[in-house]
Amino acid sequence: MDKIDNLDLKILDTISNNARIPFKDVAAECGVSRAAIHQRVSRMTETGVIQGSTYLVNPKSIGYSTCTYIGISLERSSIYRQVAEQLAQIPEIVECHYTTGHFGMLVKLYCHDNDHLFELLTNKIQVIEGVNSTETLISLEQTINRNIPIPAK
Repeated sequence: MDKIDNLDLKILDTISNNARIPFKDVAAECGVSRAAIHQRVSRMTETGVIQGSTYLVNPKSIGYSTCTYIGISLERSSIYRQVAEQLAQIPEIVECHYTTGHFGMLVKLYCHDNDHLFELLTNKIQVIEGVNSTETLISLEQTINRNIPIPAK
């Protein structure tokens, strides 16, 4: 990966605060040409510094009223990837992490209600070979949601 310089950091800070900002405005804020911004954003995308751009959909607006975190205990840690492949087939799961500590995995999912959560747990997650047990935490409110801060050099 190429080295990140001060201009890259300024570009990242600007676009991470407003992904819809036109490149001409980023260029004006950074004091360089629009072509320079385009080249640098393209390079950072190609090298994996920038990982996509997407619209964030409010889950509640489309009927997913419950955000849930599920800790998953595995029979053995070596089956993590196989279990992750099975979890990836469940569309309501939006994040999956291989973790240290009490659980081998932590997933974040959205469901419509408790009945939907029960169905996902009992008929989709707990039946995966290698899953020993689960522990469910329901998020009552998301208080902080932000990008990682961009450091100044």
